[in-house]
Amino acid sequence: MTKYRLHIDGDWVDPDGGEWLDTYDPYRGEPWAQIPRGNGEDVSRAVRAADRAMTDGPWAGLSASERGKIMRNIGDLVVKNAERLAEIEARDNGKLLAEMRSQLVSISECWYYYAGLADKIEGAAIPIEKPNTFAFTIREPIGVVAALTAWNSPLWFVAVKCAPALAAGCAVVVKPSEFASASTLEFAGLMKEAGLPGGVFNVVTGLGPEAGAALVEHQEVAKITFTGSDATGARIYETAARTMKRVSLELGGKSPNIVFEDADLDGAAAGVVAGIFGAAGQMCSAGSRLLVHNSVKDVFTEKLLRLAHDVRLGDPMDPRTNVGPIATPPQYQKVLHYIDIAKAEGARCVLGGKPAVGPGLIGGQFVEPTILVDVTNSMRIAQEEVFGPVLSIIGFDDEEQAVRIGNDVAYGLVAGVWTKSIGRAMRMSKALRVGTVWVNTYRTYSYMVPFGGMKRSGMGREQGIEAVNEYLEIKSVMISTDDDAPPNLFVMR
Repeated sequence: MTKYRLHIDGDWVDPDGGEWLDTYDPYRGEPWAQIPRGNGEDVSRAVRAADRAMTDGPWAGLSASERGKIMRNIGDLVVKNAERLAEIEARDNGKLLAEMRSQLVSISECWYYYAGLADKIEGAAIPIEKPNTFAFTIREPIGVVAALTAWNSPLWFVAVKCAPALAAGCAVVVKPSEFASASTLEFAGLMKEAGLPGGVFNVVTGLGPEAGAALVEHQEVAKITFTGSDATGARIYETAARTMKRVSLELGGKSPNIVFEDADLDGAAAGVVAGIFGAAGQMCSAGSRLLVHNSVKDVFTEKLLRLAHDVRLGDPMDPRTNVGPIATPPQYQKVLHYIDIAKAEGARCVLGGKPAVGPGLIGGQFVEPTILVDVTNSMRIAQEEVFGPVLSIIGFDDEEQAVRIGNDVAYGLVAGVWTKSIGRAMRMSKALRVGTVWVNTYRTYSYMVPFGGMKRSGMGREQGIEAVNEYLEIKSVMISTDDDAPPNLFVMR
């Protein structure tokens, strides 16, 4: 088995406690590597290294253009190592290799994008009302950033969190999920080759209550960016408030995919199936609630059943596979538990609904693509995030009702709208309380477009130019240009 070490201050080091954790291949159901079990001392070493890099090290003395060149080198190395990184992540969390190959292209382009933004961070001169006073603003890096990433897309989260942070001039300490840390550690191994000074990018792996909590609580961390569940996000937010840390939270979703009677029903059906069964439903943006106009609900459901029936489960490395395994044993049990809850509350299962077994489905962590009907929006299956391949179908009669049902959850991450009416598309985009609305498409991401949620789906934005601002402080400077006697400073001017 591969045995990884922590990446701190540009070097590979053993964990302080001398312990490692097994990391499992969810397809085969067996350990394939070991990751360090980091603790609070390891976190302190990494945070101190990051702080030194920002204050005394070479990183602090580099121009923004020089930082951008190093970040471009990182993008080049992602391209060079894309196949290896894709295979490691697919093995570590069960994501389809085909999807990871595509995602690695976006990850490299994300690093290029923020490399180009590094020297575009500008302040402004402000023509204020006070005479003989020159006022301007400058933007400075916020400080050491703690990046806590989820297990479903580790390298993507590293890119959308760390690339804008580095563009802003910050240094980072990454704490990946203990269920999928290998690809982040492999990525860290590229930093020295890229020319990144030691201490700018650190990785401390381990358990959340040990390494994760120590990182969130550390006094020298200025900013926390977290992707994960809303319950964990709320605890991080509460802890961060005690020391006034800045926080960005990208949390859960219970997203509505809304199909109107005038939609291209075949295209919408394909979008709905991909939006809930892609990545085995293990994505915060999963379209887990299908809201469909009652006049076409039965016809549309039949289209879904035909498409979903042909979804192929299997080895994530096999290009013929559409849906891989559930990434972790606890998540596997959670998905099955929610299906049982839905049935107990009166939902009717018309597809799937149980563990998937058969040739090639080894490891014991596959769930059949599941479609539930007779669902009301008050049921737990419609209100709580499942994070699995489970679709709930809910009917509606008009736009007003669709908006009301769509917004009637604690989350507000994304929504899909399927219609041929541009007017309806605009009205729905305005009325839905979510951070992203996809019209006649779904799961369409771009590192250039801000992404984040409303309500319990979080705060702050990743991706796009706005993401850099999450890692900057604005400082105002006012300089008197008056050559006469000093003013009376006891009088506010």
